[in-house]
Amino acid sequence: MARKMVFIDTSLCTGCKACSVACKAWNDLPAEKTKRIVSYQTQADFTPTTWTYVQFRENYKNEKMQFNMIKLQCFHCADPACMKACSSDAIYKTETGYTLIDQDKCIGCGYCTKNCPWEVPKTDSKINKTSKCTGCIDRVEAGMKPACVQTCQPGALQFGDYDEMMAVAQARLAELKLSNHKANLYGDQFMGSTTYLYLLEDTPYSYGLHPNPVSPISLTIWKDLVHPLGGIAIGASAVAIAGGVVANFVMGNYAKRAKKIAESHNEGGK
Repeated sequence: MARKMVFIDTSLCTGCKACSVACKAWNDLPAEKTKRIVSYQTQADFTPTTWTYVQFRENYKNEKMQFNMIKLQCFHCADPACMKACSSDAIYKTETGYTLIDQDKCIGCGYCTKNCPWEVPKTDSKINKTSKCTGCIDRVEAGMKPACVQTCQPGALQFGDYDEMMAVAQARLAELKLSNHKANLYGDQFMGSTTYLYLLEDTPYSYGLHPNPVSPISLTIWKDLVHPLGGIAIGASAVAIAGGVVANFVMGNYAKRAKKIAESHNEGGK
């Protein structure tokens, strides 16, 4: 089966949250008690039983308040950091491009969460199992659309073969750029390209998204260089890992600064 893509056009999103409801309904996930965080935001993050939710960011343009609304879930990277980090080989890729967790192998170590640029997977400490969006792989392999796509009334979510959807995304981007030069695609240029591709009307900062998500350098060094060699000198390994730790520290500070800039931008608009 060919690689698939879900194209998310944020310019069409109305924030109805039907995608989140459909996800819970199809996957038999229980409802969770939420509370108002800010504006219309009631869900703060992913949980072991909330795999997708809509994030609202207020933004003032031309003295008018507008929302940057975005549906969030696992991005299903082509080169997933979570799979590299998994200590029990529980995470794997499918031909359709989805990144899945084998619950029988998962031990709930949490390494996948710590190494995911978006910290998507969440671990249930009661059962020591980690969960996240599956892309409705059972529906996809049966020739159906993912539940979130099927239920999206405004047409903000589209699903199909990767190349077909990429063409749709690029055409829509060109159309939107005629009236909005800030329009951009998010997901096609990092982590090997993502199965969930976004069309944004503003910068990633404005949506609370990581501007340049990458796998931690220490993880890349260990999995791609040190570990495969096995017999490499301990001294060289230590130097490589130490270098990775320093690089991760620098990247972590950069990400924190980016988050603060985005938050101050949103606070300043209120």
